[in-house]
Amino acid sequence: MIHVTKLAGICSLGISIVLAGCGSSSENTNKNANTCTTLPPLTLTSTRKIGFVQLYEADGLWRTANTNSIVGEAAKRGYNLVYHPGTTDAAAEQVARFQELIDAKVDAIIVAPHDQTTISPMVAAARRACIPVFVEDRSVDTAIAIPGVDYVTLVGSDMVTEGQLTAQWLITKTGGKAKIIEFEGTVGSGAAVGRKQGFDSEIAKNPGMQILTSQSADFDVTKGHDLAAQLLPQYPDADWIFSHNDGMSFGIIQALQEMGKTPGKDIQIVSIDGTKQGAEDLAAGLIAEITQCNPDHGPMLFDTIEKYAQGESIPTSIMDTDMVIDSTNIDAYLPLAF
Repeated sequence: MIHVTKLAGICSLGISIVLAGCGSSSENTNKNANTCTTLPPLTLTSTRKIGFVQLYEADGLWRTANTNSIVGEAAKRGYNLVYHPGTTDAAAEQVARFQELIDAKVDAIIVAPHDQTTISPMVAAARRACIPVFVEDRSVDTAIAIPGVDYVTLVGSDMVTEGQLTAQWLITKTGGKAKIIEFEGTVGSGAAVGRKQGFDSEIAKNPGMQILTSQSADFDVTKGHDLAAQLLPQYPDADWIFSHNDGMSFGIIQALQEMGKTPGKDIQIVSIDGTKQGAEDLAAGLIAEITQCNPDHGPMLFDTIEKYAQGESIPTSIMDTDMVIDSTNIDAYLPLAF
């Protein structure tokens, strides 16, 4: 039965997963009671809670769709999701929300990390507290939080592949000749690191492709606008922009228009996400290509949690399959955009 409760100002929506007694196994504990040295198991019941530590983004269309998918799937399955949306984008604030869930002794935690490094010690701390962690969307630092030891799995999209797909489309489109400005996402985040790695490595294989500069605009519309206003006059020969997400692309489009330039004619944009606004901008010719990053992780996450609770072996990463969107398939994609 789904019910709604409030705990210390944290909203909850109904659950059905409980932590098994990890402190009872000598293989899974050290000398301190209730301290787990390996992944704690889960057992299905009707009374326990799962914590959700989402990344805070004030105006993130992708993040909102991702949150709705997870919260909606929890409610659909009758889970008690302990979730506080946060109030700032500071990494320390996300750490504090994670610690609250450990202190509340929830039975499992889903986390979308702010960056790879800051949250990783908390993932290991949750394992020591006998709380299994499921990393979602963005990766952690695997030298600090070890997959299959400190957390169960990473569920999301392959960010390196997203960068590679974008670069491969661009190389084909331009015949291997382009001068590119790259707008990176949040410094140190799994999404920014992976997308840059995938894109840059593919571009480097083609002598006619040149990345003129690569700087962070933090996945943010306003910062994308401001950085575009700064960089475009400095690099007048640039004919392509690679934006790590649709949000920055919206800011870039606005900056171009303010400068009297026409996106899609004076300079072309490739992006990653697949938001409704991004898809509409692509249909209008303002964006040339978008590599999809599907935010609908809720079903895949809770399927994985339930399989883990049933004792099934879980791979250390479970990746969604994303698509490349351009003028050839935008009409089919528009009804799917979020």
